[in-house]
Amino acid sequence: MAAEIDISSVASATRRFTLSRLQEELARRLEPLAITFLAILAGMGLFSLFLLALGKSPLQFVQLVYAGGFGTWFSLQNAFSRAAPLLLTALCVALPARLGLTVIGGEGALALGGLGAAAIAVPMLSVSHGWPLWIAMGIAGSVVGGLWIAFAGALKHYRGVNETISSLLLTYIGIAVMNHLIEGVLRDPASLNKPSTFPLPADAMFGKIWGMDVHWGFATGIVCCVLAWVLIERTTIGFAARVSGGNLRAAQIQGLPVGKLIVGFTFLAGAFAGLAGMIEVAAVQGSANGSIIAGYGYTGILVAFLARHNPLAIIPVSILLGGVAAAGGLIQRRMGLPDATVLVLQGTLFISVLFFETLYGRFKLFNPEMWRTTRAGKDGE
Repeated sequence: MAAEIDISSVASATRRFTLSRLQEELARRLEPLAITFLAILAGMGLFSLFLLALGKSPLQFVQLVYAGGFGTWFSLQNAFSRAAPLLLTALCVALPARLGLTVIGGEGALALGGLGAAAIAVPMLSVSHGWPLWIAMGIAGSVVGGLWIAFAGALKHYRGVNETISSLLLTYIGIAVMNHLIEGVLRDPASLNKPSTFPLPADAMFGKIWGMDVHWGFATGIVCCVLAWVLIERTTIGFAARVSGGNLRAAQIQGLPVGKLIVGFTFLAGAFAGLAGMIEVAAVQGSANGSIIAGYGYTGILVAFLARHNPLAIIPVSILLGGVAAAGGLIQRRMGLPDATVLVLQGTLFISVLFFETLYGRFKLFNPEMWRTTRAGKDGE
């Protein structure tokens, strides 16, 4: 009888322990979802006040965003196309963030990546088209963008320069360099009103995904997000990066190659942004020109923060913001609002996300450590 009681007691304790572990894991995973959702609601609330001050209806705005970005197959494909560069520029922010770095220079890396891709395409057009050309353009764009952001990482590690400031300043320099070159040595003489590099012929442009009016850049971005997630979550390099991001000094004491991780991850981050520039040239613009500076690098910052720097979560968030951007024209026509209204929405969301970042770890519901403290206090009584 005693043995039976002991066995049942052990089984009950095991069930309680298992349930407790499941509850703790569920609470930890729900915290970023819940706080991000609250941040989006708060941001939309602020933006609604902005619309009401202009005498516009927030409900109509939401309806138009749905109709223009997700309501039909045509609008959804438009959202996918707008999301393609956001997938890659968001990775430019998300990967260094796992090391505790805040890099916001994706716009400059995108500009120079597109320029590098266009520059190498011109001499190759007489030799090959198709995949060899696209691979060469992708490598060129990625290397140029990677080196640009890796420079900010090197400044951080070797000279202690704040990576946020340096990457932002490098963005302005990169855009200026691009404008200088497309108006100078790389300019197509035929581009009179809009300076640009020599254009790609139609058969050298990125094609469409089978059965969709969406270029292959969207699929490329999704593959890159998946590969980035595997790198972070399933490799020893990713584990070392997460440890370094948790406590850089402790990682150095443990002998982790912090310098190589910082420079390597910033290079990879810039490479993704540079690849986004290449895709804009090869799939949308047909040449490197001022139109590739469309704010994708800055919107990618918001995408990364909303996704909590999770490469897989970047995919749905990019599609969401891509749909909002795709609806911009419809909003302008139906509500009489300028295109910049979408930028106001992005700004309110970003402010809200930054504010709600301060709430992590403050709610007992999502923090098992607080549960144990409460239980210990009750046991002590």
